[in-house]
Amino acid sequence: MKKIMSMSLISVLVIILVLSGCSNSNSSSSTTSNSKEFTYWYPWGGDSEKWDKERIADYEKEEGMKVNAVYVPDGITNGKLLSAISGGNPPDLVLGDGNDYQLAYSLAAQGALEPLDKYLEKAGFDENTVLEGFHDVMKQPDGKTYILPQDSNVNLLYYNVDMFEAAGLDPDNPPKTIEELDKAAEALTKLKDDGSFDTLGFIPWIDAGEDPYTWPWAFGADMFDTEANKVTLNEEPMIESLKWMDSYAVKYNPEKIKSFTSGFGGAFSPDHPFMTGKVAMTVNGNWFANALKIYSPDTKYKVAPIPSPPGGRENATVFGTNVFFVPKGAKNPQAAINFALYGNQDKVLAGNINIWRSISIWKEKSDAIKWDNDSVYETVLNVAASPNSGHPALTSVAGEMGDELTSIRDAVIYNHEDPAKLLQKSQDKLKETLEKK
Repeated sequence: MKKIMSMSLISVLVIILVLSGCSNSNSSSSTTSNSKEFTYWYPWGGDSEKWDKERIADYEKEEGMKVNAVYVPDGITNGKLLSAISGGNPPDLVLGDGNDYQLAYSLAAQGALEPLDKYLEKAGFDENTVLEGFHDVMKQPDGKTYILPQDSNVNLLYYNVDMFEAAGLDPDNPPKTIEELDKAAEALTKLKDDGSFDTLGFIPWIDAGEDPYTWPWAFGADMFDTEANKVTLNEEPMIESLKWMDSYAVKYNPEKIKSFTSGFGGAFSPDHPFMTGKVAMTVNGNWFANALKIYSPDTKYKVAPIPSPPGGRENATVFGTNVFFVPKGAKNPQAAINFALYGNQDKVLAGNINIWRSISIWKEKSDAIKWDNDSVYETVLNVAASPNSGHPALTSVAGEMGDELTSIRDAVIYNHEDPAKLLQKSQDKLKETLEKK
């Protein structure tokens, strides 16, 4: 499930310790062990944990390998992984959840991960079998592979069919542009007699809209020039995305919105505002369809690609890619990669994909994935195949950039500050940080 990325000051300081520890270590691939066991950190509980344990058990039975599996939620973002690397006792394999790919890429750029090429080659991996949209996150500018994608999520616009019809909107013609989204939001917003909200048509900064990259990406912002290794926050599409969010704050009052949403539950709760009919449209991941099935089976909804403005990225999403990687100093990287390649085969992933509607990384389609004639999954595949979909912020300052953008967004929507000035200040700050790494 896609989650919001954050890197605290503590994590940044731990990275410094990690890099210092790595530079004093002679444990690159020379620590490779012939042991028939390895340690694997996975990030999720619930149905995904149950499925992961099943594939682990199957692998152990087929390969005679012992997998020491450890549930480590938020292991990248809370400093546990960095502490393990710094202490010289890292796991052999880590699976990062959703936007963890950005932090994994950042760690690779700073020398905290093992290059995987020789292990992948020995295992018979062919990168040409992977969809082009995942190649950018796999490799660093040095041409070496540090990350192996497992599967990925995409974000969609969910909208309530009954509320559309009640407002005189056509549920078979959802908003495609930002202008159409704004008009639909206004038509779907209802006030009580005392002026408080009964329902809100749309809130840009909840659910996947809380991710600091979702709307800038839709508006066409790049945020980082990988080839030039340059931060590019103060660009027109980024400014326009923030001004657009501020237009909702001006129109509907962000404090009133915060009060309205304060008692609502999360995506896996029957109190989520989309499930209770309090919010008519929201942007969320493909997995939200399963949450609706479980917690709000009577909600009639449809999905569509995220709307975009003229000149923006049509039919696009920021990928939320689950990724495997091997920390620096891992004792059995070959065994780790062998399992990772086993674990991201479609025949193995199907049990998970057939619950959450995530997408495979492979070019060749598999009969094991059973979402034929499913309208949600058709949209998922359509958006995933778009050349406008991608992985933003592939940089060593990805964590800091996410924090900066979140802070800027809040300053804009709550205090109506000038986004261009804030973006320039953050761009200069990140440039300085980047030059030190």
